[in-house]
Amino acid sequence: MTMLILGLIVFLGMHSISIVRPQWRAAAIERFGPMAWQAVYGLISLVGFMLILAGYGEARQAAIVLYHPPSWLKHINLLLMLPVFTLLFAAYLPGRIQTAVKHPMLLAVKIWALAHLLANGGLHDLLLFGAFLAWAIADRISLKHRIGPPVQGAPPGPRNDAIALVGGLVLYLLFIFWLHQAMIGVAPLG
Repeated sequence: MTMLILGLIVFLGMHSISIVRPQWRAAAIERFGPMAWQAVYGLISLVGFMLILAGYGEARQAAIVLYHPPSWLKHINLLLMLPVFTLLFAAYLPGRIQTAVKHPMLLAVKIWALAHLLANGGLHDLLLFGAFLAWAIADRISLKHRIGPPVQGAPPGPRNDAIALVGGLVLYLLFIFWLHQAMIGVAPLG
Protein backbone atom coordinates (compact mmCIF):
# COMPACT_ATOMS: atom_id res chain seq x y z
CA MET A 1 0.00 0.00 0.00
CA THR A 2 2.98 2.28 0.64
CA MET A 3 3.98 2.26 -3.03
CA LEU A 4 0.42 3.17 -4.09
CA ILE A 5 0.31 6.08 -1.64
CA LEU A 6 3.76 7.29 -2.69
CA GLY A 7 2.74 7.10 -6.36
CA LEU A 8 -0.43 9.09 -5.68
CA ILE A 9 1.56 11.74 -3.81
CA VAL A 10 4.11 12.07 -6.62
CA PHE A 11 1.62 11.96 -9.53
CA LEU A 12 -1.15 14.08 -8.04
CA GLY A 13 1.42 16.33 -6.37
CA MET A 14 2.89 17.24 -9.76
CA HIS A 15 -0.59 17.75 -11.15
CA SER A 16 -1.48 19.97 -8.18
CA ILE A 17 1.28 22.53 -8.65
CA SER A 18 -1.09 24.63 -10.78
CA ILE A 19 -3.64 24.50 -7.98
CA VAL A 20 -1.47 25.37 -4.99
CA ARG A 21 1.51 27.22 -6.50
CA PRO A 22 0.57 28.68 -9.91
CA GLN A 23 3.05 31.55 -9.55
CA TRP A 24 5.88 29.13 -8.77
CA ARG A 25 4.94 27.07 -11.83
CA ALA A 26 4.94 30.18 -14.04
CA ALA A 27 8.31 31.27 -12.63
CA ALA A 28 9.82 27.82 -13.24
CA ILE A 29 8.60 27.83 -16.84
CA GLU A 30 9.97 31.35 -17.31
CA ARG A 31 13.33 30.42 -15.82
CA PHE A 32 13.91 27.03 -17.47
CA GLY A 33 11.67 27.26 -20.54
CA PRO A 34 8.51 25.33 -21.43
CA MET A 35 10.33 22.33 -22.93
CA ALA A 36 12.47 21.75 -19.84
CA TRP A 37 9.43 22.20 -17.58
CA GLN A 38 7.39 19.71 -19.61
CA ALA A 39 10.27 17.21 -19.61
CA VAL A 40 10.71 17.33 -15.82
CA TYR A 41 6.94 17.43 -15.23
CA GLY A 42 6.42 14.46 -17.56
CA LEU A 43 9.28 12.42 -16.07
CA ILE A 44 8.17 12.94 -12.46
CA SER A 45 4.54 12.24 -13.43
CA LEU A 46 5.61 9.05 -15.21
CA VAL A 47 7.49 7.88 -12.13
CA GLY A 48 4.39 8.58 -10.02
CA PHE A 49 2.17 6.77 -12.52
CA MET A 50 4.45 3.72 -12.54
CA LEU A 51 4.43 3.68 -8.73
CA ILE A 52 0.61 3.86 -8.78
CA LEU A 53 0.38 0.91 -11.19
CA ALA A 54 2.83 -1.21 -9.24
CA GLY A 55 1.38 -0.21 -5.86
CA TYR A 56 -2.21 -0.83 -6.94
CA GLY A 57 -1.29 -4.25 -8.34
CA GLU A 58 0.56 -5.11 -5.14
CA ALA A 59 -2.31 -3.88 -2.92
CA ARG A 60 -4.83 -5.97 -4.90
CA GLN A 61 -2.90 -9.10 -3.96
CA ALA A 62 -3.53 -8.50 -0.26
CA ALA A 63 -6.76 -6.56 -0.56
CA ILE A 64 -8.46 -5.11 2.48
CA VAL A 65 -12.16 -5.22 1.61
CA LEU A 66 -14.17 -2.34 3.01
CA TYR A 67 -17.49 -3.19 1.35
CA HIS A 68 -18.94 -5.56 -1.23
CA PRO A 69 -20.75 -3.52 -3.89
CA PRO A 70 -23.90 -5.09 -5.30
CA SER A 71 -23.41 -6.56 -8.77
CA TRP A 72 -25.77 -4.05 -10.39
CA LEU A 73 -23.28 -1.28 -9.60
CA LYS A 74 -20.89 -2.90 -12.09
CA HIS A 75 -23.51 -2.23 -14.78
CA ILE A 76 -23.76 1.39 -13.62
CA ASN A 77 -19.97 1.55 -13.87
CA LEU A 78 -20.09 0.39 -17.50
CA LEU A 79 -22.73 2.99 -18.29
CA LEU A 80 -20.90 5.81 -16.52
CA MET A 81 -17.67 4.95 -18.33
CA LEU A 82 -19.27 5.40 -21.76
CA PRO A 83 -18.54 9.17 -22.09
CA VAL A 84 -15.13 9.08 -20.39
CA PHE A 85 -12.95 8.36 -23.42
CA THR A 86 -14.89 10.82 -25.58
CA LEU A 87 -14.26 13.49 -22.94
CA LEU A 88 -10.55 12.61 -22.89
CA PHE A 89 -10.38 13.05 -26.66
CA ALA A 90 -12.40 16.28 -26.45
CA ALA A 91 -9.81 17.77 -24.08
CA TYR A 92 -7.35 17.80 -26.99
CA LEU A 93 -9.84 18.34 -29.84
CA PRO A 94 -11.41 21.81 -29.49
CA GLY A 95 -15.05 21.71 -30.53
CA ARG A 96 -18.56 21.95 -29.18
CA ILE A 97 -17.97 19.24 -26.57
CA GLN A 98 -14.99 21.09 -25.14
CA THR A 99 -16.88 24.39 -25.19
CA ALA A 100 -19.95 22.93 -23.48
CA VAL A 101 -18.04 21.01 -20.82
CA LYS A 102 -15.22 23.59 -20.35
CA HIS A 103 -12.83 21.08 -18.73
CA PRO A 104 -13.50 17.68 -20.32
CA MET A 105 -10.37 16.03 -18.89
CA LEU A 106 -11.40 16.84 -15.32
CA LEU A 107 -14.96 15.67 -15.95
CA ALA A 108 -13.61 12.43 -17.42
CA VAL A 109 -11.44 11.85 -14.32
CA LYS A 110 -14.37 12.56 -11.99
CA ILE A 111 -16.70 10.17 -13.82
CA TRP A 112 -13.99 7.47 -14.07
CA ALA A 113 -13.18 7.73 -10.37
CA LEU A 114 -16.80 7.78 -9.20
CA ALA A 115 -17.76 4.87 -11.45
CA HIS A 116 -14.91 2.78 -10.10
CA LEU A 117 -15.65 3.71 -6.49
CA LEU A 118 -19.18 2.40 -7.01
CA ALA A 119 -17.99 -0.92 -8.43
CA ASN A 120 -14.98 -1.65 -6.19
CA GLY A 121 -14.84 -1.94 -2.42
CA GLY A 122 -11.21 -2.40 -1.45
CA LEU A 123 -9.11 0.02 0.57
CA HIS A 124 -6.72 0.30 -2.37
CA ASP A 125 -9.70 1.21 -4.60
CA LEU A 126 -10.81 3.89 -2.16
CA LEU A 127 -7.28 5.31 -2.04
CA LEU A 128 -6.77 5.32 -5.82
CA PHE A 129 -10.17 6.41 -7.08
CA GLY A 130 -10.94 8.59 -4.07
CA ALA A 131 -7.65 10.48 -4.45
CA PHE A 132 -8.26 11.10 -8.14
CA LEU A 133 -11.85 12.18 -7.50
CA ALA A 134 -10.79 14.59 -4.75
CA TRP A 135 -7.99 15.98 -6.93
CA ALA A 136 -10.29 16.51 -9.94
CA ILE A 137 -12.87 18.29 -7.78
CA ALA A 138 -10.19 20.51 -6.20
CA ASP A 139 -8.69 21.32 -9.60
CA ARG A 140 -12.08 22.20 -11.07
CA ILE A 141 -12.90 24.47 -8.12
CA SER A 142 -9.51 26.16 -8.40
CA LEU A 143 -10.09 26.84 -12.11
CA LYS A 144 -12.94 29.14 -11.10
CA HIS A 145 -10.31 31.39 -9.50
CA ARG A 146 -7.40 31.05 -11.92
CA ILE A 147 -6.63 30.58 -15.57
CA GLY A 148 -5.56 27.02 -16.25
CA PRO A 149 -2.45 26.18 -18.22
CA PRO A 150 -3.12 25.88 -21.94
CA VAL A 151 -3.84 22.40 -23.25
CA GLN A 152 -1.93 21.66 -26.40
CA GLY A 153 -4.05 19.86 -28.91
CA ALA A 154 -5.42 19.94 -32.41
CA PRO A 155 -6.53 23.19 -33.98
CA PRO A 156 -10.26 23.93 -33.60
CA GLY A 157 -12.29 22.32 -36.32
CA PRO A 158 -15.79 21.16 -37.18
CA ARG A 159 -14.74 17.48 -37.27
CA ASN A 160 -13.18 17.41 -33.82
CA ASP A 161 -16.42 16.43 -32.06
CA ALA A 162 -16.98 13.54 -34.48
CA ILE A 163 -13.39 12.38 -33.99
CA ALA A 164 -13.81 12.59 -30.20
CA LEU A 165 -17.09 10.66 -30.30
CA VAL A 166 -15.90 7.90 -32.63
CA GLY A 167 -12.45 7.66 -31.05
CA GLY A 168 -13.98 7.60 -27.57
CA LEU A 169 -16.45 4.87 -28.48
CA VAL A 170 -13.76 2.75 -30.15
CA LEU A 171 -11.46 3.10 -27.14
CA TYR A 172 -14.35 2.32 -24.78
CA LEU A 173 -15.10 -0.90 -26.69
CA LEU A 174 -11.41 -1.84 -26.76
CA PHE A 175 -11.26 -1.38 -22.98
CA ILE A 176 -14.45 -3.33 -22.37
CA PHE A 177 -13.51 -6.31 -24.52
CA TRP A 178 -9.73 -6.43 -24.24
CA LEU A 179 -7.56 -3.62 -22.83
CA HIS A 180 -8.94 -3.53 -19.27
CA GLN A 181 -8.26 -7.26 -18.90
CA ALA A 182 -4.83 -6.93 -20.51
CA MET A 183 -3.74 -3.89 -18.50
CA ILE A 184 -5.54 -4.31 -15.16
CA GLY A 185 -6.22 -8.03 -15.05
CA VAL A 186 -9.97 -7.63 -14.58
CA ALA A 187 -12.54 -8.28 -17.29
CA PRO A 188 -15.28 -5.61 -17.04
CA LEU A 189 -17.88 -7.98 -18.45
CA GLY A 190 -16.90 -10.84 -16.15
